[in-house]
Amino acid sequence: MLGLILALAMAVECVKCHTVSRDSCNRGGNRSIEFETDDLMDTEMYIRQLAGGRKAISYEAIRHNAIPCSRPGRSYYNCNGRGRQANPYTRGCTTMTHCRDTVKDGEKLSSEDGVFELGFLSPENSSSRYIGIWYEVDVKAVVWLANRDKPISDRNGVLRIGFDGNLVVLDGNRSSVWSSNVSGLSSNNTAAILRKSGNLVLSNNEGGTIWESFNHPTDTFLPGMRVPVNSAIGEFRFFRSWKSVNDPSPGNYSVGIDPNGGPQVVMWDQRRRRWRSGQWNSVIFTGVVNMSNVASFLYGFKLSQADENKTQYFTYYPLNPSDLLRFRIGWDGIEQQLRWDDGEKKWTILLSQPDPANRCDLYNYCGNYATCDNFVSRSTCNCLQGFRPKFPDQWTRGNWSGGCERRVELQCQRTNGTAGGNGGGKPDGFKRLMCMKFPDLANLWLSARSLDACKRSCLGNCSCTAYTFVSGIGCMIWTGDLVDVQYIEQSGRLRFFYRLHHSELDDKRKIPKAVIFIVSLLGTCFLVVSLWLLWRYKKDLKVCHLVLICELFHSGLSAVASMACCKDKDAEVFDESKSKSKEFSADVSGTSDILTDGNQVNGPELPIFNFSIVAAAANNFCAENKLGQGGFGAVYKAKLPGGQEIAVKRLSGQSGQGLEEFKNEIILIAKLQHRNLVRLLGCSIQGEEKMLIYEYMPNKSLNNFLFAKEARLDWRTRLSIIEGIARGLLYLHRDSRLRIIHRDLKASNILLDAEMNPKISDFGMARIFGGNQNEANTVRVVGTYGYMSPEYAMEGLFSAKSDVYSFGVLLLEIVSGRRNTSFRSSEHASLIAYAWQHWNEDKAMEIVDPSIRDSCSPSEVLKCIHIGMLCVQDSTTHRPTMAAVVLMLESEAPTFPMPREPTFSSIRSSIDGQLVLDGQEIVSSNNVTVTTITGR
Repeated sequence: MLGLILALAMAVECVKCHTVSRDSCNRGGNRSIEFETDDLMDTEMYIRQLAGGRKAISYEAIRHNAIPCSRPGRSYYNCNGRGRQANPYTRGCTTMTHCRDTVKDGEKLSSEDGVFELGFLSPENSSSRYIGIWYEVDVKAVVWLANRDKPISDRNGVLRIGFDGNLVVLDGNRSSVWSSNVSGLSSNNTAAILRKSGNLVLSNNEGGTIWESFNHPTDTFLPGMRVPVNSAIGEFRFFRSWKSVNDPSPGNYSVGIDPNGGPQVVMWDQRRRRWRSGQWNSVIFTGVVNMSNVASFLYGFKLSQADENKTQYFTYYPLNPSDLLRFRIGWDGIEQQLRWDDGEKKWTILLSQPDPANRCDLYNYCGNYATCDNFVSRSTCNCLQGFRPKFPDQWTRGNWSGGCERRVELQCQRTNGTAGGNGGGKPDGFKRLMCMKFPDLANLWLSARSLDACKRSCLGNCSCTAYTFVSGIGCMIWTGDLVDVQYIEQSGRLRFFYRLHHSELDDKRKIPKAVIFIVSLLGTCFLVVSLWLLWRYKKDLKVCHLVLICELFHSGLSAVASMACCKDKDAEVFDESKSKSKEFSADVSGTSDILTDGNQVNGPELPIFNFSIVAAAANNFCAENKLGQGGFGAVYKAKLPGGQEIAVKRLSGQSGQGLEEFKNEIILIAKLQHRNLVRLLGCSIQGEEKMLIYEYMPNKSLNNFLFAKEARLDWRTRLSIIEGIARGLLYLHRDSRLRIIHRDLKASNILLDAEMNPKISDFGMARIFGGNQNEANTVRVVGTYGYMSPEYAMEGLFSAKSDVYSFGVLLLEIVSGRRNTSFRSSEHASLIAYAWQHWNEDKAMEIVDPSIRDSCSPSEVLKCIHIGMLCVQDSTTHRPTMAAVVLMLESEAPTFPMPREPTFSSIRSSIDGQLVLDGQEIVSSNNVTVTTITGR
């Protein structure tokens, strides 16, 4: 009987291997199949099933009923006689096809591309064995475990497809320690395959998925996973940490989508919330700092539309599909996003939540009604306006967990919860809070479709403590305590309004009479001294008036600094020996404040240079000291008595720019500090003379290198300049407290220091945007044609995307070495049209400057041209943000969206043709009045 079983088993194996070769079977003795005791039992039962109770079993019957080693469109190679596909990268296989298939300890199942493997493993310093899936790289990373809470103590474990069609893990005694546990299956219609995504899938013979490991995760979220949100069928998915570094059994920490609120990611320490991501607004998680202003198609997270069960799913796909990424909740309660660095041969941490360096990331660290700010030297926790510490003694000792309580009861609560009644008193009001992570436990109010409607809904409900309306989310209302409020600088456009008693909204307080008297006396003295100074130095009256207007009322600089210019004109105001002292420091990083409603700026003192000192340092502005000419006027090199070299920008009386631009530059650039922005050292004003003093840039402007007859920039330097300009613009648009639109970005406004680092300069045309302002309109269009975006040149509309357009033009100029404003071709109206045609015809390398074409990196050049074409698209909605541009520049193997043809470049050809003279760029003095035609 045993011989008959062995013969039939050999026949079945030969039939199964028909897709490869039967030579090994035909050679008989050259190939043997080794059976253990359980293998013999399995084979006998298998043959009996095929026979269906019949006494005789024909070869054709076995061949007809056996599951072959191939499926439509795919051939499986023989592996150890078990019908699994061999992989060119590993010695494992990819598919288990029927109940005879097993993966023993020491064998592996591999994904088709060899990136993932499945098999038995042991954690470090442990002898316990688990079935798991891991990234097959030099530093293996486990991403899934089957029997995490029931380890096998020896190396006799087996993973197999059981006779009921389920995947099962058996220990050495052949007892089941884990099963996929799907009911109603048959062993003749299931197969298991490890997909390229790392998903272990059990499917039927029609290819339908009946079970998958992605629906039963352990501690790791992988690209391609789907996590249900607001599941209508009660399906919730959580990721559970290991118990310790070498014990994969379920630990204390878990991560998942919040089942009780809006779509946000929450981490729990057992049952207590430990961290949360903030609500998803269709682009970012609003409480994750590094996601701000990064487009969702680049960052990777997406929220699907609701399916037939009214369930939405979060998915994640990386920008670069070849990146090996994973999100893992560690045994220590830190969730990390990691990427495999093939060059360094290690896993790089991209993001950690909660941030170990930021205690404000911990859930409700400061308690209810308090804000947490980890970026200040003062107290980390502060009560909201209108609230006080609930436990003052603990608060002063640094124990903030008790939170805060209201100082004054709400008016609606005094009238027995009647929101509309006020009992004769003023109604409650709302205080706006900016740059904050939204409180937790919000309720979505679908009926309110605007901010005003949301406010009315909150006012009509006395239990409503706060509200907001956010694009991509809608109206959110809080009806309980405000918890987990954290300051996030990059979230400046996010705001919410919390409820206060009307008395807490009044900014006026009773001021003691003594204080009023002292302030009045000091004010009178100040006025008398000021009038005396103005009388004594009447020649400089106009100068002082200008500085007071420019600095005191617009920049918030002190009156002492303002009046410094009123000293005797021969007196030396700027002492070079003190140039590094605090008095004349240009570091304003810690003192800038924005009053977003009025776009006012407060900041430090700006040194005032005496005109005679500047003139002497610039050798009386002789031609030998002249560095260049711009729309503002001439720029001169000067050397102060202490030896410091400076650059002096002298406003020309014939310039198209004037006092407004001069004040604008002082207001803006004095408040900014970034390695890719030029640094303003001070200013000088006397009579009609108005000058700005900058740090000296020995390599002058990018113009001098880029468009010289003999090109002097290699590709590495050009790429470094592109990246530096992008980082500088990102700082202006997002990372500085002032949201600034430059409006005149071009090659001549990019200065180069001694190390060829780019510095964005000339902020005379720049504009400040408020915290929630995205676009503005002007009737005075200023800038340089050829760099202006379509909406700005034609309609006077400008936004951050206008700078993106200018950056795209500049990027194409740097790559091609050709100036857009003086581009001449019989076939193309502009450099943009020229670049588009070559890009569209897959001839993009012909755009590249011939002097670097043979020495540059083609992949980097093509990436830059691709980014440039995305930036110069006609529609602002199609252009990326500068955050997206920086991310794309840093990506090694990008897969970016395809750009659309920039039609505006051909429309403006006739305009550009009138603005170029002898190949020279027209400076930034274009003033266009935009007229709106309306019916009478």
